[in-house]
Amino acid sequence: MHPDPGWQAATRYPDPAIEILDPRFKPYRLHAAAVERLHTGCRWSEGPVWFGDGGYLLWSDIPNNRILKWEASNGQVSTFRQPSGFANGNTRDRQGRLISCEHGGRRVVRTEYDGSITVMADTFDGKRLNSPNDVIVKSDDTVWFSDPPFGILGNYEGHQAEVELPTNLYRFDPRTGELSVMCSGIERPNGLAFSPDERRLYVVESGVLPRRIRVFEVDALGHLSNDRVFFTAEEEGAPDGFRCDVDGNLWAGWGTGAGRDGVTVFAPDATPIGRIALPERCANLCFGGPARNRLFMAASQSLYSLYVNTQGAARG
Repeated sequence: MHPDPGWQAATRYPDPAIEILDPRFKPYRLHAAAVERLHTGCRWSEGPVWFGDGGYLLWSDIPNNRILKWEASNGQVSTFRQPSGFANGNTRDRQGRLISCEHGGRRVVRTEYDGSITVMADTFDGKRLNSPNDVIVKSDDTVWFSDPPFGILGNYEGHQAEVELPTNLYRFDPRTGELSVMCSGIERPNGLAFSPDERRLYVVESGVLPRRIRVFEVDALGHLSNDRVFFTAEEEGAPDGFRCDVDGNLWAGWGTGAGRDGVTVFAPDATPIGRIALPERCANLCFGGPARNRLFMAASQSLYSLYVNTQGAARG
């Protein structure tokens, strides 16, 4: 896929698209690294996940009902799965298997080593989930996911249907098969991320204006407490999916509107310290590459990347 005329790669270093808002971000910017567009031609890019053992990245193109595959060795893009159940967020479990949120099936599924699909969760208390959105896996193998209604509000990113459950935040334990509501007081939870030590859980709350990022303390048993607002977007756009680096900084997909689209980076104290400007709204991101120092950004119709001078936290 050839880049369109609206995308212009940086011709000088440092790339002016990478903006330092606070001196703490300066060590993370590589002088001779620029934002790269790896692919375009999607309808809505989401859920990137890196497979280091295979040297490739998977990401969702939700309205086209497919998961795409980008190969690092040659830059080739192919279709990994179509139909994908209108898959949105993706991650890997601690055994390396793909975990996906599906709008179409209103479920969270695991792709086994042989390619077969196991349904992990699709109902709670006898009612269908809404449209699982983003998913992360804790070191104890539990699978955490958000369940807003976006995929059932119409027929573009799923199938229009009735909302049967509150927009809960769930934890699924694959050892027991138990699905638990971890928080029911988040209006349309969206992106999720654990801090590197898993003592914090960040959640985007999309059902309030302005949008905000909430943060919870997580104890050794996985219980949440000390719910508070980490950041309120106000006039600075809208957060979406995000991941942490090894220093606990939060790299957040961002929109909406010219001058705000891209990635905003927050220090653990919630100060915005850096920005990566993109010509499209960034819905989600992950770290990858052999050293986990390459940021992959799923943004509207395209997939971008940037080498940075840090590493993603485990499973980031």
